[in-house]
Amino acid sequence: MHASTIFIRYLGQLAGIIEKVKGRPEILGARLHAGMLPFASQVRATCNFALRGCCPLAGLPPVSFDGAEPSFAALARQVEETMAYIAAIPPRRFEGPADRQCRDRAGFADIELPADEYLNLYILPNFYFHFSMAYAIARGQGADIGKQDFDGYHLYAPGFSFEQPRP
Repeated sequence: MHASTIFIRYLGQLAGIIEKVKGRPEILGARLHAGMLPFASQVRATCNFALRGCCPLAGLPPVSFDGAEPSFAALARQVEETMAYIAAIPPRRFEGPADRQCRDRAGFADIELPADEYLNLYILPNFYFHFSMAYAIARGQGADIGKQDFDGYHLYAPGFSFEQPRP
């Protein structure tokens, strides 16, 4: 499976979560912990990791559709623009030797990894981390979302709980 397929699928899931929580402005600045990024920043980081993965792997200069406006509309726009950009990259651009070097900055560390390691050990874990944090923040704030909103596969009956099984 091509990495762009993964990014587009889960950015689509993120767009659905944003749509479900857009009437809850308190979620934008909500955090799991005081030292962690708020929901809006987690969404932005999810988009940016998709681009930080695709651009170097496709041999393209880095781009970002980061907006300064802290609103659900701006976040939805960033997700859509990110998905459209990634979808427009011709698949042949991603072809290349698995050992070609990709560079990025991880916090305060400059990293250089072979393409396979860059994608699988750095980009994808960080992409899923920030996506998971956005989901967890929204869920922790009482948003009506569930695992099906995260992966698009799971489906449970309304009110179902593994913690409180029905008699």
